[in-house]
Amino acid sequence: MGSNTPDYDLENHACGFKIQPFISAPMLNVDVKQPPLTLGEILGVDELMSLEVWQASVGEILGTAVLVFMLDTIIISTVNSDVKMASLIISVLVAVTITILLLAVAPISGGHMNPIISFSAALVGLISISRAAVYITAQCLGAVLGALAVRAVIAGDAFSMGGCKLRAIVTGPNGKPIYIGLETGPAFWMEFICCFIFLFASIWMAYDYRQAKELGRVKVFTYVGAVIGLLVLVSSSATGKKGYSGAGINPARCFGPAVVGGGHLWDGHWVFWIAPAMACVGFYFYTKVIPRDHHQFKGYDHDILNVIKTALAIRSN
Repeated sequence: MGSNTPDYDLENHACGFKIQPFISAPMLNVDVKQPPLTLGEILGVDELMSLEVWQASVGEILGTAVLVFMLDTIIISTVNSDVKMASLIISVLVAVTITILLLAVAPISGGHMNPIISFSAALVGLISISRAAVYITAQCLGAVLGALAVRAVIAGDAFSMGGCKLRAIVTGPNGKPIYIGLETGPAFWMEFICCFIFLFASIWMAYDYRQAKELGRVKVFTYVGAVIGLLVLVSSSATGKKGYSGAGINPARCFGPAVVGGGHLWDGHWVFWIAPAMACVGFYFYTKVIPRDHHQFKGYDHDILNVIKTALAIRSN
């Protein structure tokens, strides 16, 4: 990489972001009153003017585009090949693909390529809300580009196989099209549970700089890919409902094919956004409940509760 890309140091980075180190200084008996923070400072608005953030967002665009193209074509080609245990094959290939892409994109932007990671990182205070907004926008744009690439090589009804869907359209006994799949309620809980497990079982290690340093980047990203692969297998097989694609575990990956393909890919699309958002919030409160010495990370100074408190304090003044 060029000189504009910062070196990736797990001890001073969390998921690829620059972290302000703790500064050791002699203890003084004089209380120094810190100036109050502005709303722009606690939201990280200054990062919107940072060239590094926008350069990193390019990595998120390209990474998410490749992710969507690879996952969609893997799913479509596997399903069309009529192989046995297609869900198992897909889950293994998904795990390998995600691991490789994480290793490729992490030195540039942290390798999010998923609004769940960016939103969760902002909630726990690893990155600013402004950086998270830039990343999520970049991920959605990249997902649309990836879906367009899939559409360019795969035409017809096969395209929708790679998208996130609760239901599919099939020909009924009387020759008329009917919907088959999973109801919205069970699909919502499946998405919520899978997204929470994803954060709890894998991203947790990436957030903790001690574990990340001890295990190494390759192992951490391999665990992340393996967990997603397992969740893909479980969610697509456990319900036994044909027409249901399984948990998306990535709202941007669901968004791209829906924009390009349209139609029934929009049916229940909100599930693939609201359920992950709620899982991120639930995971955030989990991090506030466990003892602080069980998990260590260095990140942005203000998690979401501190941002809200500071904003309310500014407003009251």
